[in-house]
Order: sequence, then structure tokens, then C-alpha cells
Amino acid sequence: MSITDAIPHESAALHVTGEAVFVDDIPGGEQLLVGRVVYSPHAHARIKSFDLSAAKKVSGVHAVLYHKDITGHNQMGPVIKDEICLAADRVTFVGQAVFLIAAESEEQCLEAEKALKIEYEPLEAILDIETAMKKNNLMGPARWMKRGDVDAALESAQHVIKGELQTGAQEHWYLESQVCLCIPGEGNEMNVYSSTQHPSETQALIADLLKLPKNEVVVEVRRMGGAFGGKETQANHTACWTALLSSATKRPVKIRLFRDDDMIMTGKRHRFLVRYEVGFDNEGMLLAAKFELNSDGGAATDLSFAILERAMFHVDNSYFIPNLSVEGRVWKTNLPSNTAFRGFGGPQGMAAIETIIDRIARYLHKDAAEIRRRNFYGIDSRNITHYGEVVENNRLHMIYEQLAKSSEHEKRRKAVDEFNASNEFYKKGLAFTPVKFGISFTTTFLNQAGALVNVYKDGTILVNHGGTEMGQGLHTKIQQIAAAEFGVSVDTVKVNATNTSKVPNTSATAASAGTDLNGMAVKNAIDTLKSRIAVTVAQIFSEENPDSPSSSDDIVFTNAIIEDSQHPDRRMAFADAMPLMNLRQVNLSATGFYKTPNIAWDKQRRMGRPFYYYAFGMAVTEILLDVLTGAHTILRADILHDVGDSVNPGIDLGQVKGGYVQGVGWCTNEEIKWDAQGRLMTHSPSTYKIPTIQDIPKDFRVALLEGVPNPNVIRKSKAVAEPPFMLALSAWLAIKDAVSAVGNHEYEPEISLPATVEVILLSIEDLKDRMSQTVVKKAGAMH
Repeated sequence: MSITDAIPHESAALHVTGEAVFVDDIPGGEQLLVGRVVYSPHAHARIKSFDLSAAKKVSGVHAVLYHKDITGHNQMGPVIKDEICLAADRVTFVGQAVFLIAAESEEQCLEAEKALKIEYEPLEAILDIETAMKKNNLMGPARWMKRGDVDAALESAQHVIKGELQTGAQEHWYLESQVCLCIPGEGNEMNVYSSTQHPSETQALIADLLKLPKNEVVVEVRRMGGAFGGKETQANHTACWTALLSSATKRPVKIRLFRDDDMIMTGKRHRFLVRYEVGFDNEGMLLAAKFELNSDGGAATDLSFAILERAMFHVDNSYFIPNLSVEGRVWKTNLPSNTAFRGFGGPQGMAAIETIIDRIARYLHKDAAEIRRRNFYGIDSRNITHYGEVVENNRLHMIYEQLAKSSEHEKRRKAVDEFNASNEFYKKGLAFTPVKFGISFTTTFLNQAGALVNVYKDGTILVNHGGTEMGQGLHTKIQQIAAAEFGVSVDTVKVNATNTSKVPNTSATAASAGTDLNGMAVKNAIDTLKSRIAVTVAQIFSEENPDSPSSSDDIVFTNAIIEDSQHPDRRMAFADAMPLMNLRQVNLSATGFYKTPNIAWDKQRRMGRPFYYYAFGMAVTEILLDVLTGAHTILRADILHDVGDSVNPGIDLGQVKGGYVQGVGWCTNEEIKWDAQGRLMTHSPSTYKIPTIQDIPKDFRVALLEGVPNPNVIRKSKAVAEPPFMLALSAWLAIKDAVSAVGNHEYEPEISLPATVEVILLSIEDLKDRMSQTVVKKAGAMH
């Protein structure tokens, strides 16, 4: 098999047969204890007193821990150390861990929890952005970016609109809930099997918590059952709690959060409150924009500022805005710390500019798709972002032309208008939206990766790298890359579990950069091995042909053969060569390393090149809306997405489709609600609605842009995980288009995100009220 062959996900057969080993499938042995987290029932309260004595006496209980049982630092904040592991004198959100229990069964844990005595004094809680803003409860200093003279441009603009947009939270809803198994070794060793996107960070936090050097803690991840950012930092929590119990009992301990507890205890996608003012001309050309982004950080910092900054980087989406300013603030609330989620702030930033473009088109009575096209970043001019980066290899115009044709957008726009003119109780909506998404960690030093590649005497290859597999197909792509670089079949390559003792000091598998970074690190290791092998193979060929010696520079690896390109008759099978390498004392193990070049960010000037490149895509979505019930159906979605030269088209198409559908959930059905006491009301599958098969477009047409290799990236490919998520904004705006049709597009509807049935019906009622008021005014004027 070559890299261009379509191969399935490396775990596909194991997944469908149930043989894939997840953390909960790893046997802990007869000594295994069950861990349980006792958490706060209050959003904000002082802990007045507690008594653990009765709980410790429950049969089968081996440990009941509180904050003073922690030998190291009571801390698990990933960046800012403001997130304690176990609450001390007060709790700051419902779901905050207070005590830990280890027992021989789950039933014994529950009995011990009931025996706990604890008294709280409830305190005032802040549960939304607006209240936090009124109380000036900032998480930290504001952030800003600016280009041009925004105020002057707004003053001179022919048209100016202002507005506000609220975007909702979103639950990650990974199939495998947060889980960890810790097995103590000899001495102080702690072996950690965690469902984490960031094994090195998990290792570091556990070591700090247990007051151990990092070389005593080994974290391993074979695979996760989904993550979507929810296990980038917050898997650390479950791992830290498990390690504490395992260290205290000197026995293996496993904590697997029950689904409801997982949803109550963990952070979500950040809610945003966006305020904006934008100036434009009669043709819909953007002249100036002023944004104010307000994010709900929850009770602790987590990654909130990095997420806010990515939202600020993406308020332009695909559009050149000559004068632009954006200020961002993270507000502290008494909710679980919000965290990374696919798109990492990009969706919230893009939602703002896309609603602006839609409003401009309605204001000018022009086609929104045409307004978008006019404002796209240019190829040779109008091609610099508000933070100073040139938009290179711009695919926006190419994708627009191809998708407009393949989706028959113009023809369908007319058909939708005709349908709406002749139907009162059903309305159709159509929207065409782009995505330009920057690829790289915006915290520059994180753009690095390591690898370890071993070649064995039978010619098989074992690869370790720092990335983690969460179902996205990273290990499959790494397997293909390793096979392609060695010129062998993928069947001879195995990608092993990610392990901190094999590849240390890794970055999280996040920012869509898993293949870019780890693929290049693997290539670096393989280049080292090939160089060693080539020297020795050339020596062997030269010994056999002393009159015309071979050069290592001419040795090539292809089709499982190692040969001299200048003397094609000099060749040997890759598998046959490896025993010879061992006999000649060639080191067949190599480490690899990669750091992304030519990126930098000046935090003082707020300018630079934070992204190595951009991924582009576009979607056309058509929906049918039942005006009486507010229910909608996605009739058709056409997507064209840029992945460079795809390493694995099947996996990439799956990522595009899955990203779009997950985005549809955020834009439509996935509504998170808390009550007045800060308790999560939507904490189970019965109350929180992720997309089902009925929410997938009835006609789903997805294609990858062809003939656009991405220079200087592994196999000329592009990242694919996050950018497709934002394509779902086309579904949200198609719903708005259908609602607008109720008023014959004479009144602009107010549609927040998500556009739930309730939001849709209230918007329709508001439109009808305004229509009635207009009729009354006209009647009054006639009299």
C-alpha cells in the first residue's frame, strides 16, 4: 500500500468488534479500587465544617481524602495556578471536588459518601456574563488588536450598523467519559493510564501534586473515545484525583465519571457576548469594524485567554477589513471552568462577522453570498490581516467559484424565493458561508513535537510520537507517513501508544496540528535512520562492485526495496537489509523532533505571524422551516474544503462531515441551561440534545478541493480537524433566512445562537408583531 491508497482507520475493525482497548478496559488486577469524587452542591459557598470519620469506617473503604492529605501542591491549573485540586475553605461552582473516596466497590463508595457530614454556608453566586460585567468580575486584563483609524472610518462610512450577539455554551459529549487508571510501581513510581489529550501536562500536574520528580510518573494513552478539546486540560482533573487515591492506598485505583457527573463537573465551550459596530459602503464593502468580545471563563482560568485571543484572530473570518479594532475580556463566574472545544474561540469570532455580513446584505437588499465574495481577502492586495499576517495561498476565490457552480447556488436561490412566495406555513432558507482558519498554536513555543522510531531485524517498524489518538485518525496518518517515508507497506508499520517515557515534553494534541507537528517529527527520525542505513547499504554495494562504488546519496527507498538509483541492478529488499544492518552495528532506533518555522507573535504590539498557514472551506446549506412549530430540516448541504494533498481522503472527509454536524449541534439544538442556583439542568442525554441521524442533511455533498498542495508541510497536506466546524454557520444563517421570509425579508429577525425551536418561534412572533404594527401605522396614516 502507498500513501495515496485509501486505507481505513487503524482501529476501525477493533472499534466495530469491541476489541479496541480503552482505559476502562485495562485490567487493574485483584487489588483494584474504585474511586469516587464528592463534589459541591453549591455554586458558591463557605465550607463551615465537615466530619469524615463515619465515612472512613464504612466496610471496604480504603481512603477518604481531603485537601490536607495532598503532599504536594493542591493545584491543577494548566497555565495559571488558580484551580485547586480539592476545595479548602470554600467552593466556587457546583461540581467542584471536595473529597475523594477509594473503596472496593462503587456501592461502598456511595455508602461512604452518604456517611460524610459537611456544612456549607451559601454565598452570592455570579452565573452569567452580564452579572459578572456589572460587578467587574474580570478573570484578568483585557486583550486588544487594532489596525487603522476605526473611529474616523466609522464616522465617514456611508452606512453604520450596531448590534449584539450571544453565542451559547456546548457540551463536548465525548462517548468515553473522563476516566483514569493509576497503578503504583516500586518506590514512588506511578503508572497512569489516562484518557487525556495532553499526557505531558497530566504527568507534570500529578508529579507536582504528589511532590515527585516527573521521571517517577509515566502517563500512557492508547486511545480516547472522543475528546474535542474537553480532554486537553480537564482530563487532568480525573487523573490527579485518581493518582492521589492510588498514592494514598498504594493500590491500583480507577475513576470513571458517570455521564451526568461528567457533564456537571466539567467545563464547556465558552459562552460569548459580542458587541459590534461596522461601517460599509453602498456596495457592501466593509470599511471599518469595532468588536467587543466578552467570554464566560467560569471559576478558573484554564485556557480562556488563549481561546479569547483565537476568537479575536478570527473576527475577520475570510474578509479584508481595512480598519478593525477588537477588545476581549474574560469574565469570572461561579460555573465550572470553561475550556477548549473544537475551534477554540474561532466559532464565536466567526459567528460575529458572519451575522454582520448577513445584516449588511439585508440592509442593502443584496445577496449575502455576493457581499461575502466582494469582501474576501485578495490574492496580491487586500491580503493582510488585522494582526499583520499575509494570507498566503488564498483558496477563497477558487472554492467560491467551484462551489457556487457545483451547488447551483444561484438557481437554488431563485427556487427558494419562489417556494417561500407560495407557501405560508413552510419557509426555506439558504446560506453560503466561508471559513479561513489559522493553523498553529497561538502560544508559539507549543508548536513542537517529538518522535521515536525503531526498526527491527525482521523489517517491521514501531513508531512512537507525542500526539494522541482520539478517533480523529492521527495514528493512521502517522502510520501512512512512516510507510511512505521508508517506502514500505503500511502493514509493516505499527504506531504504539503515546507514552511520556518514550517521547517526553510534548504539546497537547490540539489546534488541529497533530499530523503537521508529529508527522514532521516522525519524518525527522526516519530521515536519520535512512541516512544511517544508506551509508551501510552503499558500503555493501561497493564491496560487491569495487570498480564502480555506490554513493549513499544515490540510495533510495521505494516499494519495500532499497536500491542504488544510478545502478538499478543493485538492490535488496528492505526486510532483508535489516539483519545486515544489525550485523554491521547500525543503530536502528532514532528520535525525531520538529518545531514549526517562521512563526512569531509580538504580545506587546499585538502583531506578527501566529499561523503557519490557513485552511479554507465553504458550505451552502438549505433548510426547511415549519413556521408553526419552529422545527427545521436540513434539506441539503454542499461543502468544498481545502486539505492540501490529503494524507487520507477517507479520514479527512469524515472529519469534514463530522465537524459540520457537530457545528450544526452548536448552532441549533445544543442548549445548556443552569438554574438560579448554578445547577446544570441539561446534564444527561434526555435533557441535552446532540445531533442525531435526523439532523444530518438529507442530501449531504462533501468534496475536498483538488490540486492545491500545501508547501512545506508534511506530505503537502493541511490540518482538517477544526475548520469544518465553522461551516455549520451556514445552517444557522439559513434558518435566519427562512425566518426572514416570514416577513417577506422586510424585517430583520433576531436570531441568537443556538437557534433552538424556542428562539425561532419567538423570533417569528417578534416579526409578526412588527408586521402588525406596520399595518396599524399605515392604516393610521391613511385616516
